[in-house]
Amino acid sequence: MNLFAPSRQRLTLAVATAALAIPLVAAPGVAKAHVSPGRAAPAHAASWRVAPCPKPAGPRVSAPTRPSPPSADPVLRTVGGDELATAGLAVPASAAAPPAVNATSWLVAELDSGAVLGACGAHEYATPASVQKLLLAATMIARLDPKRVVTITREDVDIEPGSSSAGLIEGGRYTVETLWLGLLLASGNDAANVLARLGAGSAEAGVREMNELAAKLGAFQTHAVTPSGLDAPGQFTSAYDLALIMRACLAEPLFRKYALTRYTQIPDQGKHHKGFQIQNQNLLIDNYPGALGGKTGYTDLARHTYVGAAERNGRRLVVSVLGAEYVPLRGWEQGAALLDWGFAQPADASVGRLVDGGAAAANPSAGGPAPDTPGTGTNALAGEGGTGTPPLLAFGAVIAAAGLVLSAAARRRRGNHTRR
Repeated sequence: MNLFAPSRQRLTLAVATAALAIPLVAAPGVAKAHVSPGRAAPAHAASWRVAPCPKPAGPRVSAPTRPSPPSADPVLRTVGGDELATAGLAVPASAAAPPAVNATSWLVAELDSGAVLGACGAHEYATPASVQKLLLAATMIARLDPKRVVTITREDVDIEPGSSSAGLIEGGRYTVETLWLGLLLASGNDAANVLARLGAGSAEAGVREMNELAAKLGAFQTHAVTPSGLDAPGQFTSAYDLALIMRACLAEPLFRKYALTRYTQIPDQGKHHKGFQIQNQNLLIDNYPGALGGKTGYTDLARHTYVGAAERNGRRLVVSVLGAEYVPLRGWEQGAALLDWGFAQPADASVGRLVDGGAAAANPSAGGPAPDTPGTGTNALAGEGGTGTPPLLAFGAVIAAAGLVLSAAARRRRGNHTRR
């Protein structure tokens, strides 16, 4: 049986048979096992359960209305395995209950084997905020000489007022390494603009290449519009995609070095612009033994987002968290709680797989759509020269609708958190 074979037919509820020793559990409105009409329930259905995602007790925090995401695509929701095609909880039936976190979606996976240990809404569309900078890093970090010195332009520092910045100044001269540290430690949106420009010739071209890489990695639900992750119409990702992107980042030695840097000095730029220190905002590296790095994010629309990784007893796990609130646990603390849960699970217990790069587009058995499937070209979601129709046929209309929401959102009140 092909665990990852997708189908574009309407997905239906699986019928539990008497042979199942452990019944599937689902709340009203939460789908159980997903199978195509006329197809038998998968043989592995007894090994996993779907239920509402655990949430902490306490009052709900009011959040702004988010932009309307693209319509759910049954094929994209099954990338990595049928079990992941749910908005609810997907964990092995034998697993202990995961911690109650207020993130709207999350995923925990083995970095090396790719086994997904558990997830909540793995393929639900969400707004990324600054964890999108991980996609920028995965795209550009290997091609830029860290010792290269570059001059900052006016366009580079044209960022949303009040958003996070590395403190770069127009006309200033900085090494590429300083720019990467400004991006990953201080979540500098100015640094993101510079690095996208340097890597591709312009920030706009850099975003196009980010989307191309996302498709090659199998992150078909990710579409970048800004290099920094600042909110823009049509910009989305998923917890599953972010795990793929983080895995690509950790394959780069320079990323691993920068992600674990605790602080650095932004150099002087003449007597009127003295240097200053920036610190790593990812507190996991100071508070979680074995931390491998990560990235925080926040905008009013995205709420708190987080991606991190850690190693324990030879196992390396990645966690992605989207749509979290600051209380009772901060984003990185929710990630840490989920990592603890993941390390407590057997390494061979899984509900799916992280697909292997370009194989996702070329081989459906790897968990991705076949290249001749309508709407699944290599650059399908980005719309940058893919060979097929975009996977979301109404994507243009969705972007237009999202633009209306984000235009209104641009007039939102400022919160107590810096948008980054």
